[in-house]
Amino acid sequence: MQIRIKTLENIHEAAKEFEASIGKANVLAFYGKMGAGKTTFIKALCEEFGVEDVITSPTFSIVNEYTDRDGNPIYHFDFYRIKKIEEVYDMGYEDYFDSGNLCLLEWPELIEDLLPEDVLKITITEQEDGSRLIEF
Repeated sequence: MQIRIKTLENIHEAAKEFEASIGKANVLAFYGKMGAGKTTFIKALCEEFGVEDVITSPTFSIVNEYTDRDGNPIYHFDFYRIKKIEEVYDMGYEDYFDSGNLCLLEWPELIEDLLPEDVLKITITEQEDGSRLIEF
């Protein structure tokens, strides 16, 4: 499936359409180059889930926890700074992935071997006209 984000003004429409399309998937792996818009889209998606917390990329903490409108946790990961896979084991990644709660992963290619079989892989690419294409 594809969703195009023409401008930042319609990012929430795209997030709403994406939310309606993912079914029961709970581990979502976002692929894309630096600056493609992964964090920006994840922020809009969290807002569609009713998150009222400040949503930022967990670049240094590796994982941020937010709360959705129903009181459920949403886990936002950024694996960009992972140096050794042991760091991911040490943080107990399986507890998060197996929790049934929404897990949003940036830079999943750095932990590819640890991703669950049912992971939903999403690619965000910047188009020549500045729009973003989300494919999953």
